[in-house]
Amino acid sequence: MVDRLAALLNHFTVTAEMFHAGTLCGSHWLAAKENMGQMHLIRRGPLTVYHGSEQLHIDTPSLLLYPRPMPHRFESDAHSGTDMVCANLVFAGGVNNSIADALPNVVCLPLKDMPDAAVVLQLLFDEAFAQRCGRTTVLNRLFEVVLIQVLRQLMERSQVQGGMLAGLAHPRLRLALVAMHEAPANAWSLEELGALCGMSRSVFANSFRDTVGCTPGVYLQNWRMAIAQRLLRQGQSLLQVADAVGYSSETAFSRAFRAQVGIPPRQWREAQKQAQVMI
Repeated sequence: MVDRLAALLNHFTVTAEMFHAGTLCGSHWLAAKENMGQMHLIRRGPLTVYHGSEQLHIDTPSLLLYPRPMPHRFESDAHSGTDMVCANLVFAGGVNNSIADALPNVVCLPLKDMPDAAVVLQLLFDEAFAQRCGRTTVLNRLFEVVLIQVLRQLMERSQVQGGMLAGLAHPRLRLALVAMHEAPANAWSLEELGALCGMSRSVFANSFRDTVGCTPGVYLQNWRMAIAQRLLRQGQSLLQVADAVGYSSETAFSRAFRAQVGIPPRQWREAQKQAQVMI
């Protein structure tokens, strides 16, 4: 069986930081934090959530996920309140994180529709509403497990329209996506990728574009640049990065990087360092 999430999770990590566990009463505003998403687990409602011009009314135990920075406001009963556990999600690479980029702006799932996550969710709530040694660390790790469960559910139940997760949910196209994820340096041709999926070149190209929303070539290029940015942040040389993502020389890689990102890789890396210093 092909593991559709392995390469994605290995390349683009997500770290949870729990910041609330308890009862919220009345109105609470949560500001967007740069390069962070948020996950809220509602154990007992009701709760009304406002984000932008939209609102959600939640009256059953639910999961609420914002994979990208988005200000939102909670309204609950001023006396009985709402029991919930909340965490910031730090996506490595920020807005360039492929996991965050693959998700809808808002995901809201009733917990009853997540039977495979029931054990983890129960453990998380038990930890959240007790005072035990190591509680915060345990909750952080459990939030990360819940995120993986969300990714699984969205793929397995085809609950996303377009993008990477829609491709990974496709019974055939997933094989091409996993191949590109695991071997980005390969000079993949449409014929090779189509053969992996049991499709002709033209059928594969059309199916991929219709499902994922871009051509296989554009997807591979985007994936390569996302990995390149991660490796640059880790301090690898331009030559090492070029080799890892399929370019024969530092010059060829720099040209491709600048064409996609807008600035040369050296300048991009320096900008990232300066941004870290300012945090």
